[in-house]
Amino acid sequence: MRHTYLGETIQFGIKYKKRESMGVHIDVYGHVEVQTPKGTSDEKVIQLLERNWEQIQQKSKEMKERMLGPKERVYHQGESFLYLGKTYPIQIFQDNTIKQDHVDFQEDILHIFVKQLEDEKIKQALKRFYFQRCKAMVEKSVRNHQSDFKIKPRSIRITDSKKTWGTCDSQLQLTFNWRLAMAPLEVIDYVVVHEMCHMVHLNHDRSFWRLVGKMSPNFKEQENWLAQSSWKMTV
Repeated sequence: MRHTYLGETIQFGIKYKKRESMGVHIDVYGHVEVQTPKGTSDEKVIQLLERNWEQIQQKSKEMKERMLGPKERVYHQGESFLYLGKTYPIQIFQDNTIKQDHVDFQEDILHIFVKQLEDEKIKQALKRFYFQRCKAMVEKSVRNHQSDFKIKPRSIRITDSKKTWGTCDSQLQLTFNWRLAMAPLEVIDYVVVHEMCHMVHLNHDRSFWRLVGKMSPNFKEQENWLAQSSWKMTV
């Protein structure tokens, strides 16, 4: 079926099931399906879609983009990059007088200052910004949670890992992925808690997850955000 609303058209399917309420399901391909009790009128289905129109459009688009995988980044004025869970446009300035290429986040814009207008220079300035912001936020989160632990980390490092968001080794050395700066603060906080709990339990046994649950009751929501969004956390 098709429905057009606010100038946008979506295709959707309807599945009648033994349930008491209606719901919208969007699969990994971005297909929209309304699951509803038998006998529900088409009018009520449309009303449900229109009430959730913006969220449905956004989620469907995101799932379709996710299927295509990470897109090759370009560094043009107005391109958007993730920071703390939201996307912000970049504005690029060439300035030969600056000591180092850098990024300033002001007024919901990532202002990038570079000596040379080269993609690689812009990319490295962004990475440096994320490294610095990740380090500051991770260290603050560790300080905030330290009173809940009897032991302290020996060191905290920010790395360029392709496989993990964070690690804790037997020497109590914590490492974190710089891309975490693209995630919401509550996600960063969860990853910090997760690795600090490894200072007590180095494995993922029940005791570990009980401690994580105590420290971060909504940790599954944060893990889900990373699972759904990691593909677009790129520069």
